[in-house]
Amino acid sequence: MEFDAYQKTAARSDTFEKCELSETGFIEKIMGLAGETGETVDKFKKIIRDKNSVISDADRDSIVKELGDILWYIASIARYMDVPLSEIATKNIKKLEDRMKRGTVHGSGDDR
Repeated sequence: MEFDAYQKTAARSDTFEKCELSETGFIEKIMGLAGETGETVDKFKKIIRDKNSVISDADRDSIVKELGDILWYIASIARYMDVPLSEIATKNIKKLEDRMKRGTVHGSGDDR
């Protein structure tokens, strides 16, 4: 599925209309993104801690579902900001390719 098609389809399940940064729907999306990210990290933590870092098929499926939830929140936040997912993906790839070309993939900071 194409990024922009996903974003448009995902919007159908949003319980809020498109809203401004300070409105409840937008804030809920930011908090949801953090929550789903935390759930994903917690699943990996338990695999490392309890399963000797071995991911079962059930673990994989569970993580894929969480990543889907993260994608939904990203798509919603971007939509509220009038940014197509394809623009985010394209800009990210360009940034990474530039960093690779300059040898700055490792390190810290957004503008390295």
